[in-house]
Amino acid sequence: MTEKYATTMTVTEVVLPGKVEPSGLQLIRRELPAPEAGQARVRVEATAVSAAESGMRRGRYYPQPPFPFVPGYDLVGVVEAVGPGVNSALVGRRVAALTKTGGWATAVLLTAADLVEVPDGIDADDAETLIVNGLTAYQMLHRSAKVQSGQTVLVLGAAGGVGTILVQLARHAGVRVIGTANPRHHEALRALGVEPIDYHAPDLTARVRALAPDGVDAVFDHLGGASIDTSYQLLNRTGTLVSYSLASKIDETGPVVPVFLKLMAKLAFLNYLPTGKRASFYNVWAGAGKPGSAKRATFRARTRDDLLAVFGLLRDGVLTAQIAARFPLTEVAVAMELSETSGRTALGKIILVP
Repeated sequence: MTEKYATTMTVTEVVLPGKVEPSGLQLIRRELPAPEAGQARVRVEATAVSAAESGMRRGRYYPQPPFPFVPGYDLVGVVEAVGPGVNSALVGRRVAALTKTGGWATAVLLTAADLVEVPDGIDADDAETLIVNGLTAYQMLHRSAKVQSGQTVLVLGAAGGVGTILVQLARHAGVRVIGTANPRHHEALRALGVEPIDYHAPDLTARVRALAPDGVDAVFDHLGGASIDTSYQLLNRTGTLVSYSLASKIDETGPVVPVFLKLMAKLAFLNYLPTGKRASFYNVWAGAGKPGSAKRATFRARTRDDLLAVFGLLRDGVLTAQIAARFPLTEVAVAMELSETSGRTALGKIILVP
């Protein structure tokens, strides 16, 4: 059986009109059509602000759609209606979705096959912290670096949305964690089992070497740019560097594509060196393929398996959701401003509640 609303509904969305300051984000109301075949309409309970949106508003997230568009990399919500071909049992269920854009809204239309049901007993805000950030952390740790119990890893930006999950997952796996962060977050990171280092310390490399004289087994680097060489040098003889963002380049004004291609070339060069070390770039969308393709089906299955694994760890108390702040969707500009200074002011993820 399927259900479908016969009429449209009015929704509120946040539109990014171009390269603007957070105050330039626009709130609009429009009519959202009824779900078509294969679609579900989801009433959004929680979405979030991340580094991706900060890059997008500067036109420096690769790739991003042309302006104007609705940001919002992921969301948690309740299915309110489904289109033809979708099981009506999905109606009323809380689901999570990885969207890349479109999540900053009171309701959205999504492909039903992309939805992952959130296990009972998990709060919407807590679940939201684990979608793109949880997938990124889990897959980098277990699919990219393939860490093992007893190893040592270095997490750059350990107090961020990805970092706070990554360090918890690593500790659960029996891995020693060294993490860089603003000193104001060091106490909280110690409580998570991290050995913190000031990320602005001029002798950061020496401090890491003092803690891991033979080098670390993996480095998770969100900065890109010049930090790649340093991260690679801090690896032991068989270590793995996982780069996953270009945060250090976010405030530059030139074209972002050459910067990204330069990073890819750098990582490829490092892999050609006869050192025994490995270097890679992690992208949560890698291997997604085109809609309807075999690659897309494999991507969906992997995403579902890994996200449910992370949700299970949250439900079982292994993971603690790190929420820096909650804001109404209408205060998205304030939320984005906080997000962009979170290294100094906030630990964890900033949630938007429609």
